[in-house]
Amino acid sequence: MNPSPPALESGDQGLAAGVLAGERRSLAKGITLVESSRREHQLRAQRLLEAILPHTGHSLRLGVSGAPGVGKSTFVEALGLCLAGQGHRLAVLAVDPSSAVTGGSILGDKTRMERLSQHPNAFIRPSPSGGTLGGVAEKTREAMLLCEAAGYGLIIVETVGVGQSEVAVAGMVDMFMLLQLPNAGDELQALKKGIIELADMVVINKADLDAGSAELARAQVQNVLTLLAPASPHWTPPVLAVSALTGAGVPELWSEVGRFRTALAASGEFQAKRRRQAVDWMWSLLDSGLRSRFRHHPAVRERLDQLTAAVSHGAMTPSAAARMLLALAQEKD
Repeated sequence: MNPSPPALESGDQGLAAGVLAGERRSLAKGITLVESSRREHQLRAQRLLEAILPHTGHSLRLGVSGAPGVGKSTFVEALGLCLAGQGHRLAVLAVDPSSAVTGGSILGDKTRMERLSQHPNAFIRPSPSGGTLGGVAEKTREAMLLCEAAGYGLIIVETVGVGQSEVAVAGMVDMFMLLQLPNAGDELQALKKGIIELADMVVINKADLDAGSAELARAQVQNVLTLLAPASPHWTPPVLAVSALTGAGVPELWSEVGRFRTALAASGEFQAKRRRQAVDWMWSLLDSGLRSRFRHHPAVRERLDQLTAAVSHGAMTPSAAARMLLALAQEKD
């Protein structure tokens, strides 16, 4: 028997209603609430997510990744303007590197997607990565749910773009799109990183700079993909050359996205993937919750600095300190 979700406070009832009505201000406030690290805010955020959960799960979740300089923001804006102009409602969760000084986002994708941010069918939310590995922010999944509840049919997650660790987004979206540059060697670097194995589509961006190089890179990446086992038996990842600057190839790319969704939905793999991701999310929350409880355990907090200093100065091995801290964490509060 499932426990009943806790009731929303009176102030948050209006927030939930505003999110479900598609109000931008309410959606922004809801995302801010789930991103907060304050304990009372986390409890309120959990109640908010429980309230809007029945209204989620109907959007297409698209992850966009690639190395810095590949043109992710320009590509997302070009795709977004194309779709928004056709009447689609889309939300962009743009994850930026965190400032070492303030902890906030230091790039601000709203400034890099100026035209898209002004479109009434688009919502853009830059969020700091907060040092989270995998190119995404810690609360990206929760933000996606809120955007879905607000009625956005396409959720695009644009990752930080920091390299090899940038793979977490593939485990939280329906389709993972990898952007590459039309330069020799890019396909080999992607293969070394292993990220190309996760891609449902590879996009050679900036094809307008050199059409010949773009076509060569497209063919090379396609050859690399033939050496890898496909992630799905129902889908062969295509490699497309586009120009985010001119918009060339963007409509054809969107057609491939639709073909992907149809193929996986017909086989049942689309729904199965969502179920696996939900379970993985649960375990991720359990891991982070256990780490948090460990650090806040009174006995651990009392000895943590001392044992950390002992390990730092070579007076104690890391394994011995870890065993001692784990033993302390098993004591009753």
